[in-house]
Amino acid sequence: MKKEYFVERLDLKALAQAGDTLSGQAPLLSFTRLAEEAVPTGIDEHEVRWSAQGESRPVTGGSDQVWLHLEAEASLVQVCQRCLGPVEVLLASQRSFRFVRDEATAEAEDDESEEDVLVISREFNLHELIEDELLMELPVVPRHEVCPEAVPMAVEDEEFKAAEAARPNPFAALAKLKKE
Repeated sequence: MKKEYFVERLDLKALAQAGDTLSGQAPLLSFTRLAEEAVPTGIDEHEVRWSAQGESRPVTGGSDQVWLHLEAEASLVQVCQRCLGPVEVLLASQRSFRFVRDEATAEAEDDESEEDVLVISREFNLHELIEDELLMELPVVPRHEVCPEAVPMAVEDEEFKAAEAARPNPFAALAKLKKE
Protein backbone atom coordinates (compact mmCIF):
# COMPACT_ATOMS: atom_id res chain seq x y z
CA MET A 1 0.00 0.00 0.00
CA LYS A 2 1.37 3.37 -1.04
CA LYS A 3 1.58 6.08 1.62
CA GLU A 4 -0.49 9.21 1.09
CA TYR A 5 1.39 12.51 1.26
CA PHE A 6 0.06 16.04 1.70
CA VAL A 7 1.86 18.88 -0.06
CA GLU A 8 1.23 21.46 2.69
CA ARG A 9 2.23 19.04 5.50
CA LEU A 10 4.80 16.72 3.97
CA ASP A 11 6.59 14.15 6.13
CA LEU A 12 9.99 14.44 4.44
CA LYS A 13 11.63 11.61 6.37
CA ALA A 14 8.89 9.16 5.34
CA LEU A 15 9.11 10.34 1.71
CA ALA A 16 12.90 9.93 1.69
CA GLN A 17 12.87 6.51 3.37
CA ALA A 18 10.32 5.25 0.85
CA GLY A 19 12.16 6.90 -2.05
CA ASP A 20 8.79 8.05 -3.35
CA THR A 21 8.14 10.67 -5.99
CA LEU A 22 5.34 13.20 -5.83
CA SER A 23 4.19 15.23 -8.78
CA GLY A 24 1.34 17.48 -9.63
CA GLN A 25 0.06 20.63 -11.14
CA ALA A 26 -1.85 23.50 -9.64
CA PRO A 27 -3.32 26.73 -10.94
CA LEU A 28 -0.96 29.71 -10.84
CA LEU A 29 -3.55 31.51 -8.70
CA SER A 30 -2.93 29.05 -5.84
CA PHE A 31 0.63 30.45 -5.60
CA THR A 32 -0.37 33.94 -4.45
CA ARG A 33 3.08 35.56 -4.32
CA LEU A 34 3.95 34.25 -7.78
CA ALA A 35 0.57 35.27 -9.18
CA GLU A 36 1.19 38.85 -7.99
CA GLU A 37 4.11 39.04 -10.42
CA ALA A 38 1.90 38.24 -13.42
CA VAL A 39 -0.38 40.41 -15.52
CA PRO A 40 -3.92 39.69 -14.25
CA THR A 41 -5.50 39.12 -17.68
CA GLY A 42 -5.62 35.41 -18.48
CA ILE A 43 -3.85 34.42 -15.27
CA ASP A 44 -6.38 31.67 -14.52
CA GLU A 45 -5.23 29.78 -17.64
CA HIS A 46 -1.66 29.24 -16.34
CA GLU A 47 -0.49 26.33 -14.21
CA VAL A 48 2.53 25.32 -12.16
CA ARG A 49 3.85 21.80 -12.76
CA TRP A 50 6.17 20.16 -10.25
CA SER A 51 7.83 16.91 -9.24
CA ALA A 52 9.57 16.07 -5.95
CA GLN A 53 11.53 12.92 -5.17
CA GLY A 54 12.70 11.92 -1.70
CA GLU A 55 15.99 10.16 -1.13
CA SER A 56 17.66 8.73 1.94
CA ARG A 57 21.47 8.58 1.71
CA PRO A 58 23.36 6.45 4.24
CA VAL A 59 26.12 8.16 6.24
CA THR A 60 28.82 6.19 8.05
CA GLY A 61 28.68 6.80 11.77
CA GLY A 62 25.38 8.67 11.73
CA SER A 63 21.77 8.65 10.69
CA ASP A 64 20.80 8.73 7.04
CA GLN A 65 20.66 12.08 5.24
CA VAL A 66 17.28 13.18 3.95
CA TRP A 67 17.30 14.68 0.44
CA LEU A 68 14.60 16.18 -1.73
CA HIS A 69 15.04 16.66 -5.48
CA LEU A 70 12.62 19.25 -6.81
CA GLU A 71 11.69 20.22 -10.35
CA ALA A 72 9.14 22.95 -10.99
CA GLU A 73 8.06 24.92 -14.03
CA ALA A 74 5.49 27.55 -14.86
CA SER A 75 4.76 30.24 -17.38
CA LEU A 76 3.24 33.59 -16.66
CA VAL A 77 2.67 36.84 -18.49
CA GLN A 78 4.55 39.94 -17.39
CA VAL A 79 5.08 43.41 -18.87
CA CYS A 80 8.02 43.74 -21.27
CA GLN A 81 10.20 46.56 -19.98
CA ARG A 82 11.30 47.47 -23.49
CA CYS A 83 8.01 47.77 -25.41
CA LEU A 84 5.59 47.69 -22.42
CA GLY A 85 3.60 44.91 -24.07
CA PRO A 86 2.79 41.49 -22.60
CA VAL A 87 5.59 38.91 -22.63
CA GLU A 88 5.25 35.25 -21.63
CA VAL A 89 7.99 34.29 -19.18
CA LEU A 90 8.92 30.63 -18.74
CA LEU A 91 10.21 29.68 -15.30
CA ALA A 92 12.00 26.43 -14.53
CA SER A 93 13.81 25.29 -11.41
CA GLN A 94 15.67 22.08 -10.71
CA ARG A 95 17.32 21.83 -7.29
CA SER A 96 18.34 19.37 -4.63
CA PHE A 97 17.96 20.02 -0.92
CA ARG A 98 19.60 18.28 2.01
CA PHE A 99 17.78 18.40 5.32
CA VAL A 100 19.33 18.69 8.77
CA ARG A 101 17.82 18.56 12.26
CA ASP A 102 18.01 22.23 13.36
CA GLU A 103 18.51 25.82 12.21
CA ALA A 104 22.02 26.15 13.71
CA THR A 105 23.26 23.10 11.77
CA ALA A 106 21.65 24.35 8.56
CA GLU A 107 23.25 27.77 8.94
CA ALA A 108 26.68 26.29 9.68
CA GLU A 109 26.63 23.81 6.78
CA ASP A 110 24.90 25.94 4.14
CA ASP A 111 27.94 28.13 3.33
CA GLU A 112 30.26 25.17 2.83
CA SER A 113 28.00 22.91 0.78
CA GLU A 114 27.02 23.06 -2.88
CA GLU A 115 23.46 21.93 -2.21
CA ASP A 116 20.88 23.93 -0.31
CA VAL A 117 20.55 22.93 3.33
CA LEU A 118 17.16 23.25 5.03
CA VAL A 119 15.71 22.26 8.40
CA ILE A 120 13.65 19.05 8.42
CA SER A 121 10.12 19.11 9.72
CA ARG A 122 7.38 16.51 10.01
CA GLU A 123 5.00 19.04 8.45
CA PHE A 124 7.15 20.59 5.72
CA ASN A 125 5.28 22.89 3.31
CA LEU A 126 6.36 21.75 -0.17
CA HIS A 127 3.90 24.19 -1.77
CA GLU A 128 5.83 27.16 -0.29
CA LEU A 129 9.18 25.72 -1.37
CA ILE A 130 7.92 25.34 -4.96
CA GLU A 131 6.71 28.95 -4.93
CA ASP A 132 9.99 30.22 -3.45
CA GLU A 133 12.05 28.45 -6.10
CA LEU A 134 9.94 29.80 -8.97
CA LEU A 135 10.05 33.33 -7.52
CA MET A 136 13.84 33.16 -7.58
CA GLU A 137 13.69 32.28 -11.29
CA LEU A 138 11.78 35.45 -12.22
CA PRO A 139 13.78 37.72 -14.52
CA VAL A 140 14.91 41.01 -13.04
CA VAL A 141 13.84 42.78 -16.23
CA PRO A 142 11.20 40.85 -18.20
CA ARG A 143 11.42 41.52 -21.93
CA HIS A 144 10.99 39.95 -25.35
CA GLU A 145 14.04 38.66 -27.20
CA VAL A 146 12.71 40.69 -30.13
CA CYS A 147 9.73 42.92 -29.42
CA PRO A 148 6.72 42.31 -31.72
CA GLU A 149 6.52 46.02 -32.57
CA ALA A 150 9.44 48.31 -33.28
CA VAL A 151 10.32 50.35 -30.24
CA PRO A 152 11.05 54.01 -31.05
CA MET A 153 14.59 54.71 -29.95
CA ALA A 154 14.82 58.38 -30.97
CA VAL A 155 16.40 60.73 -28.50
CA GLU A 156 14.64 63.76 -29.92
CA ASP A 157 10.98 64.17 -30.67
CA GLU A 158 10.20 66.44 -33.65
CA GLU A 159 6.77 67.40 -32.31
CA PHE A 160 8.30 68.49 -29.02
CA LYS A 161 10.92 70.57 -30.85
CA ALA A 162 8.21 72.31 -32.93
CA ALA A 163 6.13 73.13 -29.85
CA GLU A 164 9.21 74.44 -28.06
CA ALA A 165 10.14 76.70 -30.98
CA ALA A 166 6.60 78.13 -31.25
CA ARG A 167 6.55 79.18 -27.60
CA PRO A 168 8.05 82.64 -26.94
CA ASN A 169 11.22 82.80 -24.91
CA PRO A 170 10.54 84.63 -21.59
CA PHE A 171 14.13 85.84 -21.37
CA ALA A 172 13.87 87.48 -24.79
CA ALA A 173 10.97 89.56 -23.47
CA LEU A 174 13.08 90.58 -20.45
CA ALA A 175 16.00 91.53 -22.68
CA LYS A 176 13.67 93.68 -24.78
CA LEU A 177 12.42 95.50 -21.63
CA LYS A 178 16.00 96.05 -20.47
CA LYS A 179 16.97 97.71 -23.77
CA GLU A 180 14.01 100.08 -23.61
